[in-house]
Amino acid sequence: MRLLKLIPFCLFMALSIGCKAQDNKADQIKMALLAAPIEVRDGAHVYGYDDDGNFITLREGTNGFIVRADNPKQEGFEVVCYGVDAEPFMARGRELRANGKSHNDVINLREEEAEAGKLKMPNYGSVLHIYHGKDAKYNPKTEEIEGASYRYVIYMPKATQATTGLPLRPNAPGHPWLMFPGTHRAHIMITPPEEK
Repeated sequence: MRLLKLIPFCLFMALSIGCKAQDNKADQIKMALLAAPIEVRDGAHVYGYDDDGNFITLREGTNGFIVRADNPKQEGFEVVCYGVDAEPFMARGRELRANGKSHNDVINLREEEAEAGKLKMPNYGSVLHIYHGKDAKYNPKTEEIEGASYRYVIYMPKATQATTGLPLRPNAPGHPWLMFPGTHRAHIMITPPEEK
């Protein structure tokens, strides 16, 4: 008799866990797509995380854009969007970090591989969209990210101040500037001022 009473409870728990996993996947897709330009969201490839924190594909893409949901294991909040041309560079970083390499190791190893022609770099002018915030969070009820702001990285491998005419620090809030000039990871950084 006690066993019969437990069956409805077990069924309820199983259904609840299944729904939670589905909701989590749907929410990750919705939050990740907020980093992408509106015009490409429907066909973007979506990466996210399973219930154990493993990096997985949540949805296959069709248009050459990739988005990634926030990593629940990392502090702060960050979702990103980038073109498929940047995937070899991004994938190599993920691989190195998964193998226990430090932040500096990842930078140095990717630079060595890029210099040797072993690592395909993002196309010149390719854009990384970053929607982030230290205390930001996704609200599944409003389907919006609260407390986040945008930052844009425009890849310009080997670019210098002389080749671009850009300053090496922003002239004012929101102004573009060149970061890591002359290196494989040189890029234009644009951080729009936060709305008040």
